[in-house]
Amino acid sequence: MNRTDRLLAIVLELQAKRWQRAQDLALTFEISKRTIYRDLQALGQAGVPIISMPGRGYSLVEGYFLPPLSFGADEAMMLLLGADVMAQSFDAQYRAAAQSASRKITGVLPEKRRDEVASLRNSITFIVGGIGVRPDLATKLQHFRRAILDRVTVRFRYHTRHPSSATRTPNFREADPYALTHVGNAWYLSAYCHLRRGIRNFRLDRIEDLTIGEEHFIRPANFQMQRRNLFEPGSFDVRLLFDEEVARWVREAPSFFAIAEEDAPNGLLVTLHVVREDEILQWVLSWGRHVRVLEPTSFLRRVADEAHAILENSLTPKTLLP
Repeated sequence: MNRTDRLLAIVLELQAKRWQRAQDLALTFEISKRTIYRDLQALGQAGVPIISMPGRGYSLVEGYFLPPLSFGADEAMMLLLGADVMAQSFDAQYRAAAQSASRKITGVLPEKRRDEVASLRNSITFIVGGIGVRPDLATKLQHFRRAILDRVTVRFRYHTRHPSSATRTPNFREADPYALTHVGNAWYLSAYCHLRRGIRNFRLDRIEDLTIGEEHFIRPANFQMQRRNLFEPGSFDVRLLFDEEVARWVREAPSFFAIAEEDAPNGLLVTLHVVREDEILQWVLSWGRHVRVLEPTSFLRRVADEAHAILENSLTPKTLLP
């Protein structure tokens, strides 16, 4: 990055965050603090209103903004493609916002650049979720988004795919919604579950009878989006060895719970991290004779029992319905 680009990037960093320390800026741009000091001095001499405060760092004077940016063809294309994906993934309100943003970005581009972007945009297509967001799911997204912003508790009935022996029917949950995540064409809600007394992920299409409460909650300041908690009590690793002939397909369709993979002399070694064996049982069985369970022994027995049950079920005569 040349100095001119770096000076602009420093201003953008200061504009994005209220305060920035010199050491943090130096780490971001991989340069020395001395160079940062020189850059900040140059910006000040150029008329950028930067203030400093001992112990807090540097900040822009409140109300200062950069003039409108000029996008390159690749930059504009990325923004427009992102807007296309968002238009497919969200409810009507955000879809309209994404489409409006696309029109504004296209409108400020010079004619030549607009033609370049249109050509690139027509050459790259993202298809999200097949037929798009179902009306019922769009309504849930809208309600959860509002509950997250207002920080109010929600209540809903949840269908658990692998319920415990004590919970065989869909059960009501009360939860404090923290965030929404889109993974593998499905939406998930990260929330503090009052029943489980911990943060859980709920798949939106398994939620029914949603109601928004009036009780407010305080979102933890240290909450971060995570795929799952690797240190959740009771969680454990499962190590699997896949035949070399299916290694390519395992990489192409990995388990959501995979945390590591490595090539082995006789195949592909994959490590999964789970809380319950049920979470990966069907995925493992889908590979048939091409997978071997290395550990733990308890999961090896579970797979063997399930395979034996499949065999018995297939050999047991059944009355065929007309």
